[in-house]
Amino acid sequence: MSRASALTTTSYAILGLLAVKSWSTYELTRQMDRSLGRMWPRAQSKLYEEPKKLVEYGLAEASAERVGRRPRTTYSITPIGRRALAAWLQEPGEGPVLEFEQLLKIFFAECGTKADALSTLAATRAWAKQRNEGNLAAARTYLAGEGPFQHRLAQHMLAGAFLTDFYAMVARWAEWATTMVNQWPDDPGQATPDRAAIEEIVRRATW
Repeated sequence: MSRASALTTTSYAILGLLAVKSWSTYELTRQMDRSLGRMWPRAQSKLYEEPKKLVEYGLAEASAERVGRRPRTTYSITPIGRRALAAWLQEPGEGPVLEFEQLLKIFFAECGTKADALSTLAATRAWAKQRNEGNLAAARTYLAGEGPFQHRLAQHMLAGAFLTDFYAMVARWAEWATTMVNQWPDDPGQATPDRAAIEEIVRRATW
């Protein structure tokens, strides 16, 4: 298996972080959760494996050091790693993949109750609100010139704009869907479609 075929998007995400600065594995997992986790969530166990794989392929190097009496390993990107990251950035990449359990539950709402659907939509609104609170706090920190890696603000801004619009879209959809479901009978299986709403969806899809 070639080096390129063995690397995943997560591998390159870690390489990107190493291009910013050197990190310990613990620091990498925290940074992934704080920043990249909003657009590329991955299990911590997977993140602990990736730096070792990058070292194996010569894309990163590991340095042993001590913090007080505790040993730790810090990872840094190598020149080969920077070239691999640059080559990856030349590829356009894949579009988003939506994984949305609450939307799936609404899709099959006729198998449950109206109360179930309304509860799911309330949880969706709460998710969007909670996510945006952290997003807003981060944006205000950067605007005040106090965010970490302030020199990368031009890049952070583009991703932040997408996430801001995404959270707002989810919240608006949940509010609209709640209005629709409130008009349903108690048995969702007996709900009838709102023709005007369908026509509006078609209008919005025509762009």
